[in-house]
Amino acid sequence: MIGGTGSTICLLIAIFIFSKQRASKNVASLSGAPGLFNINEPVIFGYPIVFNIPMMIPFVLQPVIGILIVYFFTSIGWMSRVVVFIPWTTPPLLSAYLATAGDWRAVIAQLLIIIIGVLFYLPFMKISERVMAREASLENQK
Repeated sequence: MIGGTGSTICLLIAIFIFSKQRASKNVASLSGAPGLFNINEPVIFGYPIVFNIPMMIPFVLQPVIGILIVYFFTSIGWMSRVVVFIPWTTPPLLSAYLATAGDWRAVIAQLLIIIIGVLFYLPFMKISERVMAREASLENQK
């Protein structure tokens, strides 16, 4: 997994770069350090992803996309197979390098997956933030 279950490191990067909501940026800044080590409970419950239908779509599909990309690169021989079992808390990019016993192309593949993940999470993040902003404005009107 890149960035924990659901590849949430991609969501955190998308929030840092593209979000305009202060609350989202606060959650991302608090979740950033644990997210680097694949610990993503802060973002899952803080953003929230739980019970948030727009965010469930990329949360479920992004890891599948990443697996398909790595499978393709491995099957055509562009990168080495995973030969080393590494701890689940190993940060992204370093995990690819170590798991393939030092194949730098695995790092490039993982970086590509992260970039695709950021772009994949982006529209869902925007939808979710619009919904949160609308709910906050309705709350303020009461």
